Amino acid sequence: MEKILTKNEIEALLNAVFEGRIEPEKELSKAEGAVANYDLVNADAHKGYVPNLDIIYDSFIRYNRVNLSNRLRKSIEIKKVGARSYKFDDFLQTLPTPVCMGIFKIEPLKGAALVSFDSTLVLSLVDSLLGGTGSAKVSTANRMFTSIELRIMEKIVGDALLDLEKAWAPLYATHMSLLRMETNPRLLNIVPPEYQIVTMTLKIQIDDISGNIMFAVPFMTIDPIREKLKTGMQFDLMAIDPQWSNRLSAEIMEAPMEASVEMGNARISLRELLDLSPGDTIMLDSACSSEMVVKIEGVPKYFGVPGITHGNKAIQISKICSNRG
Repeated sequence: MEKILTKNEIEALLNAVFEGRIEPEKELSKAEGAVANYDLVNADAHKGYVPNLDIIYDSFIRYNRVNLSNRLRKSIEIKKVGARSYKFDDFLQTLPTPVCMGIFKIEPLKGAALVSFDSTLVLSLVDSLLGGTGSAKVSTANRMFTSIELRIMEKIVGDALLDLEKAWAPLYATHMSLLRMETNPRLLNIVPPEYQIVTMTLKIQIDDISGNIMFAVPFMTIDPIREKLKTGMQFDLMAIDPQWSNRLSAEIMEAPMEASVEMGNARISLRELLDLSPGDTIMLDSACSSEMVVKIEGVPKYFGVPGITHGNKAIQISKICSNRG
């Protein structure tokens, strides 16, 4: 049987409404069976990030740090600042003007994504690539990028997309292709204004100059592979740090090794060995002018011809030993 309020309860309820202690609209929304609004477009907006997507950017940092350092011939440091989600229209409001942006496609995923470089970082990269110090004091206020600067940045963005493609590979095979470069945020239209995007900001340090790179990818682009991201993938390939591998290779190349030359062999008895004294001669089974075996750590590696160079006994490598034992 449905519960009915008494006269006193009804009067108390009306007094509470008149005094503002109860808001009928809020109470009705809490009532059982009430219909709540649900935003299908922004259903994932409250999460603020995509699970495991930061692992992809960790791998990108490792690849891009090495490649960018080699291109600039300088030590580069790249760090994650953080991930955040926006409505696309709100995201555009955060971009400065001018800003250097690359719009790219992540095939076979749908939609387009973008990467942006702030003006300080652009001028530092361009100055370094053109032979400067990378710390040129150039005013960036109301200054648009030149065609040469945009062309150079197009090359840098292309390199970054190759590194991003490698970072995605253990999770999902993709092909990153640059669609165009842009400097005016108002001309961007990769998704409708109300759609959600997830961003990742990276800070790049070049000597005493620092700047930011920001990747922005629509949720609709990532949606087909969300389950793979949630369940986790084998990121063994991503655990390889190219910089660490290069250092390890350099250290191994400097490791000392023992090289010895076998001039010949002779067989003697134990009695003859015990009877040997200084000045005695042991006849070997090969001539001193014939090729000798060069051993590295006791393993035959080469053949060589003996000789003297700068007053020191030496051997000239003649060929590689095919039977390496």
